[in-house]
Amino acid sequence: MPPTPTARPRPRAALAMSPRAAAAVLDPESLAALGTVCALTPPPVLDDFTTDRARAALADVELLVTGWGCPPLDAAALAAAPRLRAVVHTAGTVRGHVTEACWERGIEVSSAAAANALPVAEYTVAMILLSGKRVLERARALRATHDRGDWLRTPAGLGNYGRTVGILSASLIGRRVIELLRPYDLTILLHDPYVSDAEATALGAHPVGLGELFARADVVSVHTPLLPATHGLVSRELLTSMRPDSVLVNTARGAVVDQDALTDVLRAGRIRAVLDVTDPEVLPPEHPLWTCENALITPHLAGSQGNELRRLADLAVGEVTRWAAGDGFDHPVRRERLAFLA
Repeated sequence: MPPTPTARPRPRAALAMSPRAAAAVLDPESLAALGTVCALTPPPVLDDFTTDRARAALADVELLVTGWGCPPLDAAALAAAPRLRAVVHTAGTVRGHVTEACWERGIEVSSAAAANALPVAEYTVAMILLSGKRVLERARALRATHDRGDWLRTPAGLGNYGRTVGILSASLIGRRVIELLRPYDLTILLHDPYVSDAEATALGAHPVGLGELFARADVVSVHTPLLPATHGLVSRELLTSMRPDSVLVNTARGAVVDQDALTDVLRAGRIRAVLDVTDPEVLPPEHPLWTCENALITPHLAGSQGNELRRLADLAVGEVTRWAAGDGFDHPVRRERLAFLA
């Protein structure tokens, strides 16, 4: 008789993130699902790798499930975790905690960035369509005048038919935005120096240069990660080249845009803006952007919040399940791509 196959032992795992992040992202059902495929270290979660308790837990850990507030996995932390082979992150970027020491050891890394990209893309598409109909401005006017106006005399430029949308960067989010915009009667432009013309066309976009993107688009949506090379990338020159009454949507990082220049252009009334991010994240009360009626500023809400956090947990559970079964990750983070990721 053939030998009976032995069950693969459950890998030892621990949660490494802030207690608040763990409570928000990992509900009892998600924790139970993780517990079926790995042997989880009992709570509390690890949010400081220097404590005696953390070092005792790390000594046997093969997998870390990380989240917002995870301390850096530097050489000292890895020395305390000699068996660590993989990190599954329940949020987007791993820049804050996955260090060079992790890559040098060959630790496998996964991220829920793809899951977090969807609500950002949904927010972006909503804002593109709302801005085309000037919904917020017209709702404000209706509240003030109680007069809906003559819909047969609305300006020809109002509406979403045939508008041109420019996507700055084919990031995970940028690609999802392009995908979600396909059903609409829009022309999509894309600028990304790391994407070939053939790939841009396959995505459903027309590849263009940076200057052409801003000069042609009715809406420019920024999806560029904040890197040394992209700080202030959306310059005064680009902003002033935008078509009158066009819209800048920024869900990336505030510092990708020259905020002083954007403030000047908005105060001059040339363009409109939807800003889910600013620099700093919360502007001081006296900042002139607050008084620009042509700027909608939202509190960095595009990313996963509320019930959307469950999507992050579900992706992480799926990744842990595959890894524990020896099947690898569906959403790996590659060292060589990290310089281009948010």
